[in-house]
This record gives sequence, structure tokens and C-alpha cells, in this order.
Amino acid sequence: MTAFDAVRPAGDDELAGLAEVEKASEAPFTEAGITMPADYVSADELRKCAVVLVAPGPSGAPVGFAAIDAVDGAAHLSQLSVDAAFGRQGLGRGLLAAVIGWARRGGFPAVTLTTFRDIPWNGPFYRRYGFVDLDEADLTPGLRETREHEIAMGLDALAPRCAMRRPLRA
Repeated sequence: MTAFDAVRPAGDDELAGLAEVEKASEAPFTEAGITMPADYVSADELRKCAVVLVAPGPSGAPVGFAAIDAVDGAAHLSQLSVDAAFGRQGLGRGLLAAVIGWARRGGFPAVTLTTFRDIPWNGPFYRRYGFVDLDEADLTPGLRETREHEIAMGLDALAPRCAMRRPLRA
């Protein structure tokens, strides 16, 4: 079984533990001098998502997750995190492929997200999988609201961020 095959929807009992996965995913950011805001991910926020997909580790417990919502008619990847101890094993790619598959099955025309523009495991990672940067003028109202929230949280002060979109074909 590959990382792609193992991705599955999160159980409600797993959502609280995903905050720990998020914290464990921050090690590369810390090494790059970026300190993420406290309580960046909460079980309450994840419960509001359309779906949360998880990538299980060797024990079966999640070591990565993707939280997806719908924003302005597109599937929106609001969070993708992989515990740094399990990084570079294809889990992020597997989660992203599952997100795209979920969006296609749901009939969404695109997947959107916001991310750090230049950090290699953020913007450049997504560009390799067909995401393109959106100009400010191309932001939908929901993406604009997301970006304003990120700015208010101080994320743009840490490193430049952008909104991205990947069109989907039927």
C-alpha cells in the first residue's frame, strides 16, 4: 500500500489529535525562522470542514491531514499538514491527490488554497501539481476574506503568502 492508497476520511475521534500533527509539521518552518501562530488548527474548526482526510502512519494513527471546504464554488484546501518525522515519504503528495480526487468526485471546477508563496514545501510544491498563483484582482470574495484573515493573524509578516488555484477537468 502506498501513501496514496492509505488516505481516508478522519474519524470524529481523531480530530482533536490533528492539532498535534499540525504542531509536529511546524519543525521545518521553525528551522526556517518562521513561528506559526498558537492554536493554528483546532478540532472545532476541523469539524466545520466539508471533509478532513488523514494519512495514517505505521501505527494507523494519523501523521498527516488535509482539511477541505467549499469556497465560492471551488473545493478549498484550508490546511495540509504532515508530521515532520514522516516527511519526504509521499504523504503530502498522497493527501493532495486525495483532495483533488475528492473535488473531482464532488463536481468542483477547481481546488483553491492559500500558502506561503516561496517556501519550497509550500508554493513551489503546489505549482508542481498544477496550481497557479492568483493575482489580487482574481481573488473571489471568499478567498479575499481568507487572505484578510491570514493577514490579521500575522501570517504575511512571517513570509509572503498567495492564493492559488488548480482547475479540474471532468
